[in-house]
Amino acid sequence: MIPRIAFTPGEPAGIGPELAVKLAASGPASGPAQIIAIADPTLLSEAAARLNMPLTLIPFRADTPAEPTPANSLHVVPVDLANAATPGQLDPANGPYVLETLRRAAAGCLTREFDAVVTGPVHKGVINESGVPFSGHTEFFAEQAGVEKVVMMLAADDLRVALATTHLPLKDVSAAISTQSLQQVLTILHRSLRDQFRIERPRIGVCGLNPHAGEGGHLGREEIEVIEPALDTLRALGLELIGPLPADTLFTPPQLARCDAVLAMYHDQGLPVLKFKGFGRAINITLGLPFIRTSVDHGTALNIAGQGIAETGSLEAALSQAITLAQLRHI
Repeated sequence: MIPRIAFTPGEPAGIGPELAVKLAASGPASGPAQIIAIADPTLLSEAAARLNMPLTLIPFRADTPAEPTPANSLHVVPVDLANAATPGQLDPANGPYVLETLRRAAAGCLTREFDAVVTGPVHKGVINESGVPFSGHTEFFAEQAGVEKVVMMLAADDLRVALATTHLPLKDVSAAISTQSLQQVLTILHRSLRDQFRIERPRIGVCGLNPHAGEGGHLGREEIEVIEPALDTLRALGLELIGPLPADTLFTPPQLARCDAVLAMYHDQGLPVLKFKGFGRAINITLGLPFIRTSVDHGTALNIAGQGIAETGSLEAALSQAITLAQLRHI
């Protein structure tokens, strides 16, 4: 099975086009795949010229059998920029271009034209400045797929960390966590580990919210009143859940050895540990979509765009994970 993987390079003034060219040169490390860049062909050709690297663009045809993309090549679905892009210089006129690449990728995944999508970094601010409200890839793809709830999970090597809440001020986290929301997140996480990752009986470690997981209510009652009732309900349905445990206890090797994934209560509870373990190799995986989506775990890096020094480790890991999940889906 040769998976067809759509790749959206993201912000045209960032490092995404450069990463696309370097990806074409190296190819997927995890096996043959058809890599389809959804982008402006001129943008990609100009990036290759700046890097002094060869790049052949092959028009993508959905009506032909999937074939491995040759070295130094990319299959391409063309989407035109509004204005020519200059590395490092944002242009709000190109905000709709970025969104159109994402729409095309989502549409192709929903119709099974593509087996997965890997996304490069976008710049949320410039998209909003273009006049289009945009909060991020995750929310955009959920809307395109008509899905009410999705879960952000990040992975580095053998560590997987999902988030109960994402981009919230710390003062708002407690109010955003409810028994119902935790049950939703844990159900999606469990189902994805079982169905996408083919882990027969997923074991999920759950962090407490407060220091020492509330210390019996002396340092906060969210564990007693919200988290533990959610876990008890799901355990009665057969989910294997460990916790709630203090994060500084759960993120230790003996405890992690018991878990297939960890649920952190907020963004900076889980992600510093993950990035320390696998900086430059970490990836983002959206759970709960009807298609496979992985992403780099870094930004547009406007300060180094066009200089040829952007590293591809996260993109290579995201592509490898997308290929693996696509192959598992067909077993």
